[in-house]
Amino acid sequence: MNENILTQKIIGAAIEVHKVLGPGLLESTHEEPLCFELSALGIHYERQKPLSLMYKGIQLDCGYRLDVVVERKVVLEIKSVESLFPIHQAQLLTYLRLSGISVGLLINFNVPVLKHGLKRLVNNFEQPSVSSVSLR
Repeated sequence: MNENILTQKIIGAAIEVHKVLGPGLLESTHEEPLCFELSALGIHYERQKPLSLMYKGIQLDCGYRLDVVVERKVVLEIKSVESLFPIHQAQLLTYLRLSGISVGLLINFNVPVLKHGLKRLVNNFEQPSVSSVSLR
């Protein structure tokens, strides 16, 4: 499944979760039912995927976690904030760059209408500023 179809299905699943739960809950509260919806669609995902860095031959666990990685093609960054700021987009773009994954969805569930809390971002394929990065 290509990234465009996959992101459409993910957005549909997120809309379903938002319809049922609405805004005002923690990020983790939205993550679990979103993953349930992805499973129901037969879509593979990994939750809280560690992102480690290789820096000058040393593997560093800096505590980075990708909220959800879908089919190893799309990174989901889930938020429940008053509004999205440029720093949220920068965070997701950095995760995309470091992981080598090309597409990310920034999903803010703390909005009355979910389409106002969605941002689709694409990695511009710049090289990481570290020796290498790996998803564990």
